[in-house]
Amino acid sequence: MPDQRKHRGPHPEDQQLFAAENWPRLRAATGDLSWLLTRDYASRSALKVVGDRYSLAARQRLAVARCACGDEAVAQRQQHQVSTAELEGQELWIDGYNLLTSMEAALSGGVILHARDGCYRDMASMHGSYRKVEETIPAIHLLGELVTEWNVASCRWLLDQPVSNSGRLKTILREVATERGWNWQTELVADPDYVLRRTDQIVATADSQILDQVQRSFNFAKHAVDLLVPDTWIVNLSR
Repeated sequence: MPDQRKHRGPHPEDQQLFAAENWPRLRAATGDLSWLLTRDYASRSALKVVGDRYSLAARQRLAVARCACGDEAVAQRQQHQVSTAELEGQELWIDGYNLLTSMEAALSGGVILHARDGCYRDMASMHGSYRKVEETIPAIHLLGELVTEWNVASCRWLLDQPVSNSGRLKTILREVATERGWNWQTELVADPDYVLRRTDQIVATADSQILDQVQRSFNFAKHAVDLLVPDTWIVNLSR
């Protein structure tokens, strides 16, 4: 069935699954999973143990998995994180779908997870295909205005070539940047994660596998959401 979604909003069950009364249980599960990951337990089996212990539904387990991480990972990710002041005059490499879908989700009332490492992550899943939603253009404009305010020299957006409609999104980003006079480049690459993990430039992403290997990272989604979308539905599992 074709994807007919017009928004990157909440799943129909999210109001119940992520209601405030469930937060203590989700936080406890995130803490337990992080404890296991700190001690090098395999992530998949550890998640099953924790999810079964707290009787978590599938989307709750996904949220806990996206928020938990070991102590060493937290320390390393925070050590490599740069501030907005450090962006001035720099080139910013952007994990395109990772950042854009989080901003779209925030604007459309979807769940935004505040993870243990301080990052904001969404609950969206593209399943190999990206669909433009009503929040796509506004999200791009808001992100562009921020990098302009922070005096970023240039942005390099990397999109997953295998994802359907990446070419369309590349065109949208190029047209918006041209219209606004922004110094942006957009590239379709087979594996953005591979490219981003090996650059010495500042990388904007919340992808944990990238964060664990980059030299410098920028917590773009959190800055953007906190500054521009104050009514975002944030489920804070960082504590």
